[in-house]
Amino acid sequence: MPAPGGAVDRSHKGEAAPTIPFTDAAGKKATLAALKGKPVLLNLWATWCVPCIKEMPTLDTLAGKMGDTLVVLPLSQDLKGMEVVGPFFQKNGYQHLKPYLDTDTAFSVQLGVNLPTTILYDSAGKEVWRVSGEFDWAGDAAAKLIAEAT
Repeated sequence: MPAPGGAVDRSHKGEAAPTIPFTDAAGKKATLAALKGKPVLLNLWATWCVPCIKEMPTLDTLAGKMGDTLVVLPLSQDLKGMEVVGPFFQKNGYQHLKPYLDTDTAFSVQLGVNLPTTILYDSAGKEVWRVSGEFDWAGDAAAKLIAEAT
């Protein structure tokens, strides 16, 4: 069940994914454009955000269920990057998620969103919908939403 505020917003449907660079766990620069060809579920989160932490296990479950058909991309908005995100991932033992970093918080600032915000992009890199607030990404409601881009 979505938490209050976990409503689906389709007002940005069709907008191109941001071209903002971010960093993968190995320290390499990446962009959403490099992932074109597969749907991407971008989750903006931080280690200090309680609803973000609560939904993270459901994102991990979703990533395991979807395999190669969907890129689940948890993009940390933590200013300290891997210094805090690395230990967080180790402690929680996620099986299917890899950490990505946006230490400038460029995504949340440019998109004007609060945390957590999750945005689904189709395989052409166009936004399908976004959800602000905690959501059960392993549930049936999420599966129906994600099916819109897979």
